[in-house]
Amino acid sequence: MVRDGLYYGAAMTAVGVLVSYLIQPWYGLPLFILAAFCLYFFRDPERQIPPGPVAVSPADGKVVAVRPEGASGQRVSIFLNIFDVHVNRAPIGGTVTRVQYQKGRFLVASKELASIANEQNTVVVEGNGTRVVFKQIAGLIARRIVCTKKTGDTVAAGERVGLIKFGSRVDVVFGPEWDILVREGMHVAAGSSILARRNDVESVPDASEHCSTLEPVACRG
Repeated sequence: MVRDGLYYGAAMTAVGVLVSYLIQPWYGLPLFILAAFCLYFFRDPERQIPPGPVAVSPADGKVVAVRPEGASGQRVSIFLNIFDVHVNRAPIGGTVTRVQYQKGRFLVASKELASIANEQNTVVVEGNGTRVVFKQIAGLIARRIVCTKKTGDTVAAGERVGLIKFGSRVDVVFGPEWDILVREGMHVAAGSSILARRNDVESVPDASEHCSTLEPVACRG
């Protein structure tokens, strides 16, 4: 579990106990429910990271867009609702070459405009002859983006790199050396679902062959 969940849960519980004591026991019930939800929201399950020249999903959620980006790139956008795990992971292993925060709006994260207009944090990872850009994007409810990595840090594929509190979006931008393996409407899991595979290095089994080793949410269409 992410440490923030313990802080929020403890605070809600303390206020619930105080309200129950000063007013009526059942008045504190909504706060106890919120405390339980905070513990659930900030869960951080272990994931099995698939091997090979692949890029894993940096976030849990639903793929809401697979679209061209720039001259020859492709973007995969993932929407996280409040019931998804919000811990973000590195899509590939390598060196963090850029971390850039940008102020912005708080539009509904499932909307296409959110990729441009919303508050976001851009992280670029380079390694093994490729670079992948992913953006932590705040949503309507999310008001804080957390990134635990800085420029120059080395990360492994699937390594934890931060989180976005409550509903949000993550965009991943791939170059032409990547073949996208997901489509709109699929549900993916951070660290274990394969988003793309290198087409300029030795091939690995198709993502569907990994479904037996992934969590069920990673392979739902």
